Amino acid sequence: MKIDLTDTTASKINKALVQGRHDLGTPAVGMVLTMVIVTDEENAYDSIKAAEEASHEHPSRTLVVIKRHTRTLRDRTRPRLDAEVRLGADAGTGETVVLRLYGEVSDHADSVVLPLLLPDAPVVVWWPVDAPDNPSRDPLGALAQRRITDLYAVETPLVVLEARASSYAPGDTDLAWTRLTPWRSMLAAALDQARTKVTSAAVESEADNPSAELLARWLESRLRVPVERVVTAGPVVTAVRLGTKKGEIVIDRPEGPMAMLSLPGQPPRTMALKVRPTSELIAEELRRLDADEMYAIALRGGGSKEKAGHD
Repeated sequence: MKIDLTDTTASKINKALVQGRHDLGTPAVGMVLTMVIVTDEENAYDSIKAAEEASHEHPSRTLVVIKRHTRTLRDRTRPRLDAEVRLGADAGTGETVVLRLYGEVSDHADSVVLPLLLPDAPVVVWWPVDAPDNPSRDPLGALAQRRITDLYAVETPLVVLEARASSYAPGDTDLAWTRLTPWRSMLAAALDQARTKVTSAAVESEADNPSAELLARWLESRLRVPVERVVTAGPVVTAVRLGTKKGEIVIDRPEGPMAMLSLPGQPPRTMALKVRPTSELIAEELRRLDADEMYAIALRGGGSKEKAGHD
């Protein structure tokens, strides 16, 4: 079901949600959070699709905030809110409200979103593109327990990474970090098996890859060794090499969904290490809404008091 509302208000949108659920016979219970997506028209379709796929694991109310840039001075100064309410089969397992903000309303998106949040439920804000410099101090970001950005969406990811490190607040995270979960799990398992001290390390990737930089910083903090950054043809992270007295531990994924794991004194093994779609990354981030301390350590390149090689 889709309900279009032109020149509307948050109150009318709430009434449309209630009426739509009544018509479909589906109560609001069961939704576990509110997902706020701040995007533009160009990226709205892919972002909504990813959120709807993630909602099969985390039923939620999804509020899509699109700030429209109009052509004429008259339109720019005339505040207006248009909404598209999606329920049932058109909204995954939850509810989706697409909000298009015009004029001065664009400067007060938090006032539009606030009355539409699910009561007593966590709030997650995701910027697929054009994230603010300081997500936690953004008016929409201040409403959230979790704030998701993506360094892959910016032109100078390593420059922006440094800015994110300076402005980090508990609850911030980035999909460039989420993409590393399989790598981190495989490396931790490899170190548990090898049971030897790492003396050197290298991360291989395409140039200026933010995931590779975060992975290198994480390894430096966990292993207490300098990590060399090696530029390859890519795509993304292609290999990690850990030097030990017994030999080299290597995870090599030059291309495709499979990687080769090599441990000292053992035959090489092929393991799955695919590049995951955005919907899987979002679903992973929604599984835990507390502060990601490991992301903070990797982002800042700080040390850890825990034993090296264990997460």
